Amino acid sequence: MKRLEGRVAVVTGAGRGIGRGVARRLAREGAAVVVAELDPESGARCAKELRDELGAKVLFLRTDVGRKEDVLAMIERSVAVLGSVDVLVNNAWGGGTTERLERKTDAMMEHGFRVGLMSAFWAMQAAFPHMRARRWGRIVNVCSLNGVNAHMYTVEYNTAKEALRTLTRTAAREWARHGICANAICPAAVSVQYEAFRAANPELAARLTAQNPMGRMGDPEEDIAPVVAFLASDDARYVTGNTIHADGGGHINGVAWAPELPD
Repeated sequence: MKRLEGRVAVVTGAGRGIGRGVARRLAREGAAVVVAELDPESGARCAKELRDELGAKVLFLRTDVGRKEDVLAMIERSVAVLGSVDVLVNNAWGGGTTERLERKTDAMMEHGFRVGLMSAFWAMQAAFPHMRARRWGRIVNVCSLNGVNAHMYTVEYNTAKEALRTLTRTAAREWARHGICANAICPAAVSVQYEAFRAANPELAARLTAQNPMGRMGDPEEDIAPVVAFLASDDARYVTGNTIHADGGGHINGVAWAPELPD
């Protein structure tokens, strides 16, 4: 029997990158998958892949995680169509800016927190009663080494992701008695954001990759998604409140993240 047979998994930002890799792996493990994605083209394409290639039960929901009403509707619709929400993977990120701290605006910071933190908070609150009723739930929040290592020029992303780690640990502490495990992962992978960064800064991207002990960036489906699948399964029933660095050992070395920006 597959590890997630009979489970329903909601993955935000599932159209591309890490989210797509996670959605594919959870489908391979037997889960019915909700592809929650803002971009209708990539979301529908991922849902079709899961259905046609993997024979998975799939629901595509166009979701703007920066809108609370969209997030609540995502959980409500998932339960209505698929019967439950057993696994919640908060992965979506709405993009930020590369700019010096002194030039960040309130709007930039508010956007980062709304998409990077509040979206997960809303989804977790909405999913909680369904997980509690079944006395089983798995929450995996995708955080970042940007926050752990305080990378330069991405303060809204860094702070939102570190706040998300705190939210994760708090949920783990409060909800453990209901059979709900909550964990965070900090991946180093060829995500949508990384691809954009590499296109704009090829030399810096090459230097950063060379610093990784394994000498490469992770593959979303082959390197990152199996970690999520473990955390989403019964194999992780005694694992909660943790941050797992799925980064090829990058957190050990640290990263000399110092792109050139004008004063």
